[in-house]
Amino acid sequence: MKDDGLEEPHWFCLRTEPKHEHIAARHLRQVSKLEAYCPRLRIRKATTRGAKWFVEAMFPGYIFARFPFADRHREVQYSPGVTSILAFGGRYARLPEEIIEGLRQHTNDEEVIELRSEFEPGETVKIICGALSGLEAVITQVLPAKERIRILLNFLGQEIQAEIATPDVVAEQPHPLRKNS
Repeated sequence: MKDDGLEEPHWFCLRTEPKHEHIAARHLRQVSKLEAYCPRLRIRKATTRGAKWFVEAMFPGYIFARFPFADRHREVQYSPGVTSILAFGGRYARLPEEIIEGLRQHTNDEEVIELRSEFEPGETVKIICGALSGLEAVITQVLPAKERIRILLNFLGQEIQAEIATPDVVAEQPHPLRKNS
């Protein structure tokens, strides 16, 4: 591949092995002494044991690194966890500094942004813990001081109100490809 003006450091997008984004970024920082950026999301997901917090890559399979391409591209290309340097039409994709800075404004010092699910009355949730696990309910009231919500659910043909801890429910989210009608 060819490119020009690559003696100066620029930000590049690197493709990584699946689930190895943080490993590749750490290696580039610690061993290669390069500036690397691996933004991640901290999200709450339902598991069989209830809602748990997970940290995942914001861009699965990709990280960003700043380096002088002409001098360091081979070292970067063959770093543990890195599979390739992203290129389009024979040109390596350089990112403007503003893109990385814009992303950094939304992450903390550990390159993580936490996605919190703030519940609201009228929202549909799915119960993920306890005897009612798997049932859907509608939030009627948010009790933030107790980290609980009051819900209305249909149980055995009757509508019942109950109070439940917020970690025991997850918001029902429509599939991203499903259109709202």
